[in-house]
Amino acid sequence: MIPSKQIVFFGSDSICLPILNYLNTDCSHLCQLRAVISQPDRRQGRGKKYQSNPVSQWAISNSVELLQPENPDEALADWLITKQVVASIVMAYGHYLPRFIREATPLGMVNLHGSLLPRYRGASPIETALSLGDSTTGVCLMQVGSQMDAGGVADTQEVCIEQVDTSISLRKKMGEACVPLMRRNLNELIGGSLKFIPQESSRASFCRKITKEDGAIDFNTSVSEIDCRLRAFSSWPGSYFMHQGTAIKVGHTSLLQHSLKKVPGTIIDISDGVTVAVTNGAICFHQLQRPGGRMLETRDFLNGYDLPAGTQLECIPSASLIVSS
Repeated sequence: MIPSKQIVFFGSDSICLPILNYLNTDCSHLCQLRAVISQPDRRQGRGKKYQSNPVSQWAISNSVELLQPENPDEALADWLITKQVVASIVMAYGHYLPRFIREATPLGMVNLHGSLLPRYRGASPIETALSLGDSTTGVCLMQVGSQMDAGGVADTQEVCIEQVDTSISLRKKMGEACVPLMRRNLNELIGGSLKFIPQESSRASFCRKITKEDGAIDFNTSVSEIDCRLRAFSSWPGSYFMHQGTAIKVGHTSLLQHSLKKVPGTIIDISDGVTVAVTNGAICFHQLQRPGGRMLETRDFLNGYDLPAGTQLECIPSASLIVSS
């Protein structure tokens, strides 16, 4: 027997997969995951072939109806009303959801946001927490409204940030944290009794969308700051330094935190990786990649690219991901 209360999920990123599995397999006594709404297939890679995002792939593999509108429009709102969907859940969808979509389900729309609001509203809360060296973050179950990430918060699930976490490992932990958070609140959500506490807007901070330029390494910063940004941008855009107009992408690195009394950006050694001075130590690159090439061990990279000791690399100032607070 199909439960009378049906829900839908809006999402596009792999961070959504744990909560989708939970909604699809563990909640049949409460509700039915009626459909998944995700981004259309996009051209990706060197071959520019159409590829489905992880959420679309999940829906197809699990025989859950998949809707992929180019933009969430009134036709989608009409579909939600016709199918008598009672509530919608959003996470990492990638589209602004207009009022007629939010109000198409009688119990409203909730969002799983990857920070402890009101801190880090906006596009890159996970990467921002990593880049700033935070030790704790979390996921909020919040009400979706007209202003970005400004709705009331029903509940939170804290997540510890380890010193070895990268954007990949932290996103995995954040996705998994959505399950206990939703387990505590799903019954109230579909029962219409979920309570939301307004955010303290005076404490809000906002993080911007990440750009390719954010991967540039600023040798004028400290070892710890560089380490945080390397881990924050490990999945995208990756990290790189500039040499004579060429962006050299970096792979595996190690960090030395002691004063070398060298000008930041100076290559001080190439015997065991390319070691570059920073403000309070050095960073050693063990893997490097030139544009159009493969990531190589440094010894192999240097066979075809000249980076002698004493070379002064460009120090590109790091731009904060926080745009206002």
